[in-house]
Amino acid sequence: MKVTVDPDRCQGHAQCWDLCPEVFSLDEEGHAVVTAEAVPAGLEAKASRAAANCPERAITVSPALP
Repeated sequence: MKVTVDPDRCQGHAQCWDLCPEVFSLDEEGHAVVTAEAVPAGLEAKASRAAANCPERAITVSPALP
């Protein structure tokens, strides 16, 4: 699984980071950035929950490339 953050949509609510700090971090302005190119095994549910809780729908979840 892979997650990406659209920097134009992210408003810095930090809910993704709060729910899944293993995958998301915050930049100097408080906007989300992805820290892992691929979501580590066992964190898929947390990363999906973080994406679903983004008020701006700035996070996209996609299957991992083979």
